[in-house]
Amino acid sequence: MLMYMRFKDGKRKALTFSYDDGVETDIRLMEIFNKNGLKGTFNINGSQFNDEEREYAEGQISRPLARRRAVEAYNGEMGKNHEIALHCYTHPFLDRLPRDMQVYEVIKDREKLEETFGRIVKGCAYPMGTSSETTAEVLSNCGVKYARTVEVNHSFAIPKNWLRMPSTCHHNDEKLFELADNFLNGEMNIWHEVWLFTVWGHSYEFDINQNWDRIEKFCEKMGNRNDIWYATNVEIYDYVKAYENLEFSAVGDMVYNPSAIPVWFHYAGVDVEVGAGETKKFR
Repeated sequence: MLMYMRFKDGKRKALTFSYDDGVETDIRLMEIFNKNGLKGTFNINGSQFNDEEREYAEGQISRPLARRRAVEAYNGEMGKNHEIALHCYTHPFLDRLPRDMQVYEVIKDREKLEETFGRIVKGCAYPMGTSSETTAEVLSNCGVKYARTVEVNHSFAIPKNWLRMPSTCHHNDEKLFELADNFLNGEMNIWHEVWLFTVWGHSYEFDINQNWDRIEKFCEKMGNRNDIWYATNVEIYDYVKAYENLEFSAVGDMVYNPSAIPVWFHYAGVDVEVGAGETKKFR
């Protein structure tokens, strides 16, 4: 059977962002995302919410958001379409900790973020960028569905290992705009390819490098297009898993979608939509 996944609304391209540490500059970044119809994931250390407000040294660029401002930013109108994910409770080298302390870092962060934002938190970005088979196992056992590494591959491929998920590139990658042009204009296989562009970074880096114009230009170039699905990391994960879990009749002429989201696939030259909970005859 020649059948291939399509993204939401039958689109073949998706773009997502992943930004770490839950800092004040995330607010400016969310404004840029929202202006261009984009969506991102913000990975936060729950330990920073112990203090309601704090003072920072003059010139300090990385300024974690205190609880009140974080809730206003990520749960308010500005942040409602973006995802909150784990970055482990105290931002450790997770793979250097004994297993029990890895569990503590993940569960404590998940507990704190879910309590603070009133959301179920399913994703993670590895603090310090280090991971191992053990950390991936710990995350899975703690209910984490995907975890982003700092590995970049300059690829638009769907991740094969969601618990050690690479990105296409960092926002300061010298190939960022070359990759953007390839993503927008490159030739795709007529049948089976879908492309996923994942960008990661820290929003305070734009202050350090004084290059906010870089992300503004990239978002203007990539945003507000009809042929790209703009999604958070967890929306991409949930969608791919929903596609993988489609159930088919013995002769392959009917499909059942047991998930809570619609799924699209390409079959015999036609894009087929299967609604949430729907059984559909498609051939």
